[in-house]
Amino acid sequence: MCTSSQSASPSSSSLSSSPSIWDVSFAASPLFALNPQESDAEAELRALYLLRYQQVGLLNLWNRTVTRSNASLPAISSQTSHNSSAVPSEDDLPQFPASISLEEFSSALLRQIKLNKRIQNALLSAHRVRNASAEIFDGHSDAYFFGSEVELCGKVDLPADRRTIEWKPKKDRFLFAICVSGQMSNHLICLEKHMLFAALFRRVLVFLSHKLDYDYNQVLDISHINECLGREVVISYDNFVAKMKNKLKIDRFICYIASPPCYLDQEFIKRLKSLGITLGKIEAAWPGDAKLKVQKKRVVSDIAPKFSSDDEVIAIGDMFYADVEEEWLMQPGGPIAHNCKALVQPSRLILLTAQRFVQTFLGGNFIALHFRRHGFLKFCNAKKESCFYPIPQAAGCILRVVERSNSPVIYLSTDAAESETDLLKSLVVLDGKPVPLVKRPSHNSAEKWDALLYRNHLTGEPQVEAMLDKTIAAMATVFIGAPGSTFTEDILRLRRGWGSASRCDEYLCQGELPDFIAETE
Repeated sequence: MCTSSQSASPSSSSLSSSPSIWDVSFAASPLFALNPQESDAEAELRALYLLRYQQVGLLNLWNRTVTRSNASLPAISSQTSHNSSAVPSEDDLPQFPASISLEEFSSALLRQIKLNKRIQNALLSAHRVRNASAEIFDGHSDAYFFGSEVELCGKVDLPADRRTIEWKPKKDRFLFAICVSGQMSNHLICLEKHMLFAALFRRVLVFLSHKLDYDYNQVLDISHINECLGREVVISYDNFVAKMKNKLKIDRFICYIASPPCYLDQEFIKRLKSLGITLGKIEAAWPGDAKLKVQKKRVVSDIAPKFSSDDEVIAIGDMFYADVEEEWLMQPGGPIAHNCKALVQPSRLILLTAQRFVQTFLGGNFIALHFRRHGFLKFCNAKKESCFYPIPQAAGCILRVVERSNSPVIYLSTDAAESETDLLKSLVVLDGKPVPLVKRPSHNSAEKWDALLYRNHLTGEPQVEAMLDKTIAAMATVFIGAPGSTFTEDILRLRRGWGSASRCDEYLCQGELPDFIAETE
């Protein structure tokens, strides 16, 4: 039994005037008295009693700290007494310099409580059969000590107020959404920025034809967007063609990105014309930006005079790299005023399939891990601080989240090779037990969780499967993401909107550098 050797200073600690956190009577039982004649088994049971009393004190401290939501508490002294028979008193209470936040202190304290529990289990294991008296320490008493589970990974509270804009488009004014950068997650970020512009300039947003972009009808609930606003604010390309009576045109390209104009190459413009669309003049809103290496950060007041137009159909080009009102865009629910949790979300078929998968394989308490590997080594090592972690280091980071969350299973969304995932699975072991890492299995007619996708001929569609992965991860109790990945960012967006974001959500090995980094080419 180790206790702090530092004594309390009444003038320096706000805790010193409170009732002792060790508010138990250590003289109440003869098991607390030092007895040189006791057997090893008796000594272990005595230590177990002491650990139980220590747990009571630590839980009392926990209960006091969680009520002080605006306080900050200091680091616990690492100095300990070498007198194993010492009994803690108020003078032994650790002093806390006011440098650590309440959340950090609470997290560290909870880890100690859980560690204490493991020590008890280890001490108790030798006595379960030989000594019936040890049963008094078994699970029944846990109802007292852990009657209300300490919730470290609780949900992040949604903000009371959001900064929003009403989207009330004129029925005969359109904004053409053109997104060409990267894969689906990049395109969704581009679409969200287009929605802000459509709301600002009171235009209906037109999704591009699946011949030049993804088939958004397969992965997104487009009707959901209109239902959330109670009016038609987005339309498919086919509906746009019907409205225009085949007189297809884009009157003006007002390019947010100056170089290349609208972030479009000549090949894409040719393909756009091949759809029968007549293109108007292509011009940059800020021609001077063509000389800049980094896009300028701009706000609505900068944008309004440049993009106001009475033309029937306009386009502003790819918006993925546009630095515009980022904080407004990133808030839970996004910048548009609506009556739903998230405006842009998976299709109904994907959402139901994700729920069925969770009910079948994961249950209500699981961690989701986006473990990106393919192409990530080069991408991360090109950055100032690499984000590509050796698998043993990654496993250690994952285990720390598992300890905090008390989640029994991990959903693994990854593009890694089996050689990497097999090693990861072998290393994610807690208390001698492997923590299952679950990947989505291939379709099996004996399993019914993916029946909706199978009946609608959507199994095997890469973008549908990617959105299904995102949806499952967005439903997790805790999410571990890949830093620098837009796939991860879209999951975090959904979690913010759906209210599933946890205080334990983090990027893999957040705050750490890889412990080994290869040289560049």
